Amino acid sequence: MTETSKFWRDRPVLVTGASGFLGGWLVERLIGAGAAVVCLVRDWVPGARLLRDGLVEKVNLVRGDITDRCLLERILGEYEVKTVFHLAAQTIVPIANRNPVSTFESNIEGTWSILEACRRSPLVGQIIVASSDKAYGEHDVLPYHEDLPLQGRYPYDVSKSCADLISYSYQATFNLPVAVTRCGNFFGGGDLNWNRIVPGTIRSVIRDERPLIRSDGEFVRDYFYIEDGAVAYMLLAEKMVDNPSLAGEAFNFSTENQLTVLQMVEKILQVMQSELEPEILGEASCEIRRQYLSAEKARRMLDWAPIYNLERALELTVDWYRRFLADAD
Repeated sequence: MTETSKFWRDRPVLVTGASGFLGGWLVERLIGAGAAVVCLVRDWVPGARLLRDGLVEKVNLVRGDITDRCLLERILGEYEVKTVFHLAAQTIVPIANRNPVSTFESNIEGTWSILEACRRSPLVGQIIVASSDKAYGEHDVLPYHEDLPLQGRYPYDVSKSCADLISYSYQATFNLPVAVTRCGNFFGGGDLNWNRIVPGTIRSVIRDERPLIRSDGEFVRDYFYIEDGAVAYMLLAEKMVDNPSLAGEAFNFSTENQLTVLQMVEKILQVMQSELEPEILGEASCEIRRQYLSAEKARRMLDWAPIYNLERALELTVDWYRRFLADAD
């Protein structure tokens, strides 16, 4: 048995947002390591990996809202939770621009609710709050590093800036063992938000349709494979046990490859051996044009490195969607 498996074996773990994209992969990996996983789920999403792949049969499932503090305290107490992964959030930028209040409720109130519940739960030893590169807002300094000020301007970005500051506040004021993760644009199998560039492009190609690019194609981003993300989150929780001083820290996780949206679409087309031409709509607004991360701190302090390169990650992603869409037909 590996040291990782020994750490997680029978460990009571709460994952909020478990039916989300990252949630499914993290839950699968935690189950594989032997953890006793509790999942908080608001909506029943049949296509989510948690349900579709049968993971739900191997966890304790609680239906409820992340803003319900009484429910959160009950979960933490009754299941004797030691480690919390707070993933629950509204994660789609265009939705945040159209529906800011619901985004603020999920992302900001949801964060203080889980942290307040953890503050009242003496067994909780590690809390990982899933943030985003969008928490930084827009800076001229590239790549972004963890010491940059959090200055989100648009609704989604602001919600993440606020959530991070709340996390820092709970650590500084109450010595809560919380750390923050910031990643670029996750991609991989299981993302059913088809307006995102990777799943949307793959589905279009499978259907022999031109892929759509909402923006002008020149927005620059990090693209981070979802399995690398799940591994990184678990690694950080493990490291916090041996090094409590990691509480109050934020960590960027990135492969440090910067691509425009158009370049990412072209790479997908190469992997899928497609000659389709993307259709550029130029409709995106209220979004940061250039944003990518330095992962130097994670390499130095956590001895972290990604497992997958971009090409292999895209191959695995395309294979997943081919199987998923074939089954759906």
